[in-house]
Amino acid sequence: MPSNFYMYFVAALIPMVVGAVYYHPKVAGNSWMKVNGFTEESLKGGNMLVIFGVSYIFSIFLAFTVSGLVIHQSGIFSTFAPEVMEPGSAAMNEFNDIMSRYGDKFRTFGHGAVHGVFATIFFALPLIGINSLFERRGWKYILIHTGYWLITLILMGGLLCQTLQFAPLS
Repeated sequence: MPSNFYMYFVAALIPMVVGAVYYHPKVAGNSWMKVNGFTEESLKGGNMLVIFGVSYIFSIFLAFTVSGLVIHQSGIFSTFAPEVMEPGSAAMNEFNDIMSRYGDKFRTFGHGAVHGVFATIFFALPLIGINSLFERRGWKYILIHTGYWLITLILMGGLLCQTLQFAPLS
């Protein structure tokens, strides 16, 4: 568990902030509205507190998932589980030794951002694309949403990879 656990909650704000900018009418908002057949009037309905609240909860789930994708050391932990949690165990000692030598390897914003690109291409794009094809949406719809997730996952991956700090197990 990271010592700065709050970074998951900070990273979960990224989809909200990027969405506010990206889907603004002066950026991709007008295109998004047109491709969906929305008008400004049709978007005024809905409980915005529920929409933003549930979206933030989903964004927290996403932050946990993205951290596992961009921080390779989390895979090492799972390799030693559950023995790694036993104080003084050989698994815990080996894990701490590995982390002391390699715990900061590939822990940069750029590395996390690259994984954000991969997550967009190999995860977000297929999910958006499959749903869009069955909903009879066009490529413009797919590309608008994929662009949003590209920016979002680059920023989330970079932030989490650079900032999450893990203390040795004891």
